[in-house]
Amino acid sequence: MTKMIFVNLPVTDLKASIAFYKAIGCEQNHQFSDDNAASMVWSDTITFMLLTRSYYATFTPKAIGDAKTTSSVLLALSRDSRDEVDAIVEAAAANGGKADIREKQDLGFMYGRSFEDPDGHTFEPVFMDMSAIPDGPHA
Repeated sequence: MTKMIFVNLPVTDLKASIAFYKAIGCEQNHQFSDDNAASMVWSDTITFMLLTRSYYATFTPKAIGDAKTTSSVLLALSRDSRDEVDAIVEAAAANGGKADIREKQDLGFMYGRSFEDPDGHTFEPVFMDMSAIPDGPHA
């Protein structure tokens, strides 16, 4: 079986979040969606599970964080070009998200930007030109 990742995210407005994730390139899997959750497929191996905050709470005894004021995860998404990085950030901003929450990163061989979804979850789309990576460590 192929290893997959399902990223579970608490959301305040499920319908608005579905529209946002469709705008950045996800497809909704209706088989695993209902009034409490939406399965938003990013790729064959990555799915974002958008869960209403009350439903998300049934999976954890911990308090649910507010991603608009705290950070506990940064989700990096590979893209095939600089243009694709720019396009997803612009789509995020045009559909209820916030673009460039930190400075753009341009290291020549690597180009990245950032955006937040409507609930403040942080994404970092990045393009890497593997043929242009210089020798040595890059921390």
